Amino acid sequence: MGPTGIALHIKRGFAAIGLVAPKCNANVGGAMRAAACYDADLIVLGGSRYHRQSADTMKSWRHIPTLHNVQNLMDCCPFDCVPVGVDLVDGAEALPEFQHPERAFYIFGPEDGTLGKATLDRCARRLMVPTKHCMNLAATVNVILYDRMAKASIAMRAADRRAA
Repeated sequence: MGPTGIALHIKRGFAAIGLVAPKCNANVGGAMRAAACYDADLIVLGGSRYHRQSADTMKSWRHIPTLHNVQNLMDCCPFDCVPVGVDLVDGAEALPEFQHPERAFYIFGPEDGTLGKATLDRCARRLMVPTKHCMNLAATVNVILYDRMAKASIAMRAADRRAA
């Protein structure tokens, strides 16, 4: 508890997102807005397809460190961070049961492809959102980051109850 009697929560860990060769600028803008909404700490844009987009109404690149035109996203994985490949592949963990790493680098593939073997081989974990149909890039980033925030919030409330 803080001096006012209000529980203080210190953010533990961080979330970084990486987009591999994104195709649609509107989706990238939406993904960047999601990063801002859900308190991501780093955005890495692979390839050279992206240009600033009006869908990023929050201008996330002004508030979150953003690397762009990166040739290999895995070279930007922060120290002691768990790379999580988000893709519909065999062996991927389903989001409802997924326990998010404290320090995660979520890597999302392009709208017109997958992450590919070279990237997936370097990911310690693989994650998928069970859906009836494929979601677009921005929707997937929103769902993953929201789930991370929601599960962290539930864990903090449980810790508060145990401490009381």
